[in-house]
Amino acid sequence: MNPVIELLNAHRSIRRFTDRKITPELLRELIQAGQSAATSSHVQAYSVIHVKDPANRETIAELAGGQDYIATCSDFLVFCADMKRPAEAAERAGADATRGMTEQLLVASVDAALMAQNVVVAAESEGLGICYIGGIRNNPQAVSDLLHLPEHVYPVFGLCLGYPDQTSEVKPRLPVEAILKEDYYCDDQAHVEAFDASMREYYQARSNTQKDTTWSQNLTPLFEHKVRPHMRDFLVSRGFEMK
Repeated sequence: MNPVIELLNAHRSIRRFTDRKITPELLRELIQAGQSAATSSHVQAYSVIHVKDPANRETIAELAGGQDYIATCSDFLVFCADMKRPAEAAERAGADATRGMTEQLLVASVDAALMAQNVVVAAESEGLGICYIGGIRNNPQAVSDLLHLPEHVYPVFGLCLGYPDQTSEVKPRLPVEAILKEDYYCDDQAHVEAFDASMREYYQARSNTQKDTTWSQNLTPLFEHKVRPHMRDFLVSRGFEMK
C-alpha cells in the first residue's frame, strides 16, 4: 500500500490531547486542504466555525452530551451546511432563488462532510488526532444560537483537533465483500455475522473500555428509539423546508 492508503487505514478517534497547540498557519493549511474536496457543481455549500472562546467550548461540550474533549483539544471546529451564501450569490447574479429544497439540504450536508474528511486526512498526515462530534445535533438550536448561525445554515457536526495523548487501536470495519456488490444489491448476512464475531473479539481485547458486545448489538439504539426526532422540525425552522 502507498503511504496515503496506509494513513487512511490507520484512522482512529482520539479523545485525549496534549497541551501542545496547533499553529494558526497549520490550521489554515488544513482548512485549505478541506476546500480542495469535491463539491457539488462548485457550490461550496459549507462554512466552518472555529470555536476559540473557552466558555463557548465548555457550553458546546455540555450540549453535546458531556464530551469534555471538546474543551480540551487544541482546536474545535463546527462544520455547517451553508445554503445562505450560494443562494444570495445567485440572487446577486439575477436569479429568482428558490430556497428550502430537499436537494439543497443534501448538497450542503454532503459538501460539509466531504470538506471535513479532507481536513481530517490532512490533519492525520501531520500527526494530529481527530474526533468527530455528532452530539452537537443533540441541541442544534442552542448550538446555532451560540454560534449566531443565520437561516439556511445548520451545524452538521463538530471536529476536535489536537496532538494525541493516547494510543488507541484501529476499530475494524465490515469486510469489503459486505460493502462492494457486483452489478446488483445482494444479501450480506453471512458477512455481518462473521463481522460480529470479529467485533466481539476486538472489544474484549482492546486496551481500554473492554466490553462484551457486537456490531449488531451496538446498532440497536439507532432503531429501537427515535434518535434526535427534533431534527426535522429544526431543519425546517432553519429554512431547509425539504420541499
